[in-house]
Amino acid sequence: MTPLLTVDQLTIDFQTFAGPVHAVRGVSFDLAPGETLAIVGESGSGKSVTVRALMGLLAANATVVAGQIHLGTTDVLRQSAQAFNAMRGNEVAMIFQDPMTSLDPTMPIGKQVAEPLRLHHKISRKAALAEAVRVLELVGIHDAARRLKDYPHQFSGGQRQRIVIAIAIINRPKVLIADEPTTALDVTIQAQIIQLLKAIQEKLDTAIIFITHDLGVVAGIADRVAVMYAGRIVEYGTVDELFYHPQHPYTWGLLEAMPTLNTKSKRLFAIPGTPPDLLAPPVGDAFAPRNPYAMAIDLVEAPPFFPVSETHAAATWLLHPDAPAVTPPPEIQRRYAQWAAHELGGDAND
Repeated sequence: MTPLLTVDQLTIDFQTFAGPVHAVRGVSFDLAPGETLAIVGESGSGKSVTVRALMGLLAANATVVAGQIHLGTTDVLRQSAQAFNAMRGNEVAMIFQDPMTSLDPTMPIGKQVAEPLRLHHKISRKAALAEAVRVLELVGIHDAARRLKDYPHQFSGGQRQRIVIAIAIINRPKVLIADEPTTALDVTIQAQIIQLLKAIQEKLDTAIIFITHDLGVVAGIADRVAVMYAGRIVEYGTVDELFYHPQHPYTWGLLEAMPTLNTKSKRLFAIPGTPPDLLAPPVGDAFAPRNPYAMAIDLVEAPPFFPVSETHAAATWLLHPDAPAVTPPPEIQRRYAQWAAHELGGDAND
């Protein structure tokens, strides 16, 4: 299938008084029509910066140093400001993290939902509001016609996020970017929003890029997952491959830190140490100082991607043929045993 979106070796720096911060370093991925790609990693890993480049929403001190972004045949990074305005909210739309700051507190929600439609398609106010009612009902706002004149503060947090989703999808964009859309919500509402996004995707055939640090959320929505660390993708694969057959020690750490119903310890696991300073990124593997399995080569040379399957690869020297065998943490072994029993019809040693 021809990719709908292709990102190739994207590199972004931020100019600061201390020098350039190398926030995104050679990121590449693609997105198929109707697919959900989750980009996962700790805060500061470069997830949001990457997707904001797709929308032309980088800060004034950000520079795209290298790389390409293609939406179909459109070279996104070569677009004029006017062309970006035409694309943003129409072909590519974004759901932001905090719905209260995404909505204008002085404007009725009906006008806010209808505004992108009027801006891009120049239809009448009456027709735009009628479509706003339809889309608000689609995202689960009950009695939408009556509530068009209500203001954001008159809705709950979950309802506000539904309204933000309505604004994002009213023009039926090809790509919907969801940047931590459930972080500010409680667990029950999170699940409802995830189910809503899946239902909208099935109905509109929209491709989704889902940004999160919560692997538990990823399991419920993603087709494929890209794990980012220190401005780079370090592992990618299908959601089952990343959950049950992970290969990078950073992915192991993220999975260990995710509590499950089988978690017996009273203390949650945390990856030791902190991410590197991207003013001066490490020469070798950026995760090496936090990696208990690091080898001498990790300190002097960044690992390439080693293929695990046709859809799965990881950038870790542990996959080199000459690397010593490493036993992953017990939680990872348990997950792999589950995957092997399901996918291979046996155990991990078969």
